[in-house]
Amino acid sequence: MSSTLKRAGAVLILLVAGCSTGGGGGGTSDFREEDGKAAARRWVSEEFTPSTLSRDQQLAEMDWFIKAAAPYRGMEINVVSETITTHEYESQKLAKAFSEITGIRLKHDLIQEGDVVEKLQTQIQGNQNIYDAYVNDSDLIGTHSRGDYVFPLSDYMAGEGKAVTSPTLDLQDFIGISFTTGPDKKLYQLPDQQFANLYWFRYDWFTDEKIKKQFKDAYGYDLGVPVNWAAYEDIADFFTNKVNGDGTIDGKKVYGHMDYGRKDPSLGWRFTDSWLSMAGNGDAGIPNGLPVDDWGIRVENCRPVGSSVTRGGDTNGPAAVYALNKYVDWLKKYAPKEAAGMNFSESGPVPAQGAIAQQIFWYTAFTADLAKEGLPVVNADGTPKWRMAPSPHGAYWKDGNKLGYQDAGAWTLLKNTPQERRAAAWLYAQFVTSKTVSLKKSITGLTFIRDSDIRSDYFTENAAKYGGLIEFYRSPARKQWTPTGTNVPDYPKLAQLWWQNVATAVTGETTAQQSMDNLAKQQDDILSRLERRGYGGECAPKLNQERDAQYWLDQPGAPAPKLADERGKPETLDYDKLLAQWKGTD
Repeated sequence: MSSTLKRAGAVLILLVAGCSTGGGGGGTSDFREEDGKAAARRWVSEEFTPSTLSRDQQLAEMDWFIKAAAPYRGMEINVVSETITTHEYESQKLAKAFSEITGIRLKHDLIQEGDVVEKLQTQIQGNQNIYDAYVNDSDLIGTHSRGDYVFPLSDYMAGEGKAVTSPTLDLQDFIGISFTTGPDKKLYQLPDQQFANLYWFRYDWFTDEKIKKQFKDAYGYDLGVPVNWAAYEDIADFFTNKVNGDGTIDGKKVYGHMDYGRKDPSLGWRFTDSWLSMAGNGDAGIPNGLPVDDWGIRVENCRPVGSSVTRGGDTNGPAAVYALNKYVDWLKKYAPKEAAGMNFSESGPVPAQGAIAQQIFWYTAFTADLAKEGLPVVNADGTPKWRMAPSPHGAYWKDGNKLGYQDAGAWTLLKNTPQERRAAAWLYAQFVTSKTVSLKKSITGLTFIRDSDIRSDYFTENAAKYGGLIEFYRSPARKQWTPTGTNVPDYPKLAQLWWQNVATAVTGETTAQQSMDNLAKQQDDILSRLERRGYGGECAPKLNQERDAQYWLDQPGAPAPKLADERGKPETLDYDKLLAQWKGTD
């Protein structure tokens, strides 16, 4: 999602590309253990501070890496990830530190996310080792766990990789382990960076007494963080059309909503990143809803059985159609006109320009970019004029449903990587997620993976700089934000269908119902092809026979029948009271 440049819908070009150097053991090296210890002392003192570990604990952790790396000194290892701030820090700083501390030469490439998936698929299909480890989204967990090409980390750490698995890894400290666990309960990937999509709003405007009075006079309730889509819609209308009589603040035109609508792969993430679950699509259950997930795919005993309502799915059910209708309606009514022609990357910087009052679908990966001194949305003291809060939910949403999306880029090891190269790459993956370096990495990229970092003294003392990000990650609410789950058996193939079908609704070529009907049928067609191949073994798709949609609408849970009232009563919360509630359960 991952500014994330999440190219989930990239077309996969299955051509064999260049390979990394072969699979032998350690190369020749004059590196000495004393060199590694000296480098560790230097890096711990000059770069890896602050940390949740004491200096002695950091040096002890680094000492383990030095000793574990001994058989692989002199090797040159190649890994890859997408281009975001966190991975830039790894590539520019941590790869260098790892090489100096362990004697293993490390090359960490940064490419676009769609290209990461392409290289991954090329290595799988061509059976040639291009990279020794990949950071790719946990959205592929349903794909990885059904294939036979990923080395499950649970198996690796207990067997082949036992000697190179850190005793201080502390898996229970990772907040995204459930996202990277397959239906078989095995861990397939190690989280490296995470961020959520949340509600973003101008706290300074929402707490302005004059603006608050205007809103209450117009709508009859208090301006605040919207709990549901009815309130979000009222606030969007108010700032776009009514604030100060003409939709302006300090003489400048403002808008109550920001989004993007160009026909582009990023339009797919706008929906697959949990938009339907925010509306209330699918069933209750964390992390993804069972038996129907937030893509509308029903599973039975881990087997996907259908997307269409006629097969028990919810991709084209009333909640999904409502979700698409609201997206198109708000884009046209309340966002700047140019938003409809923007993609994800182009729309991301717009709130920083100072004319947007709120945004329902905003990635926390933008936090650092929107907190830079001198921006119209930053105070003179460097604190943000904006805040982030839980996303409002749609009319179909029920207690127990997920409420948003959380990206989790995670380390993935492939079976066709030579054993010694895999071991050396696994050491690097643990190094860049270790407690010695993870707090500094979290400060740099604001993409938390460890609970201990979130609760560190540093973030307690500096929480005001981040507009509610720390409070959110410390709150129980964060558990309702999850990535795509295990119901999706082939993420690359299925994800590319979404943007193509959403785009026709934006342009008016199809109605929302027609778009979601087309999407559901196309998903079922792919599930059918996977079923014929037996892809996934015991968890391979096995489509339900079609039956009258009303049969499924009459059953408990998803798909739910169309509501007579898809608006409901608008509800808002005071932001400061919300924070107090969170802190009370911290």
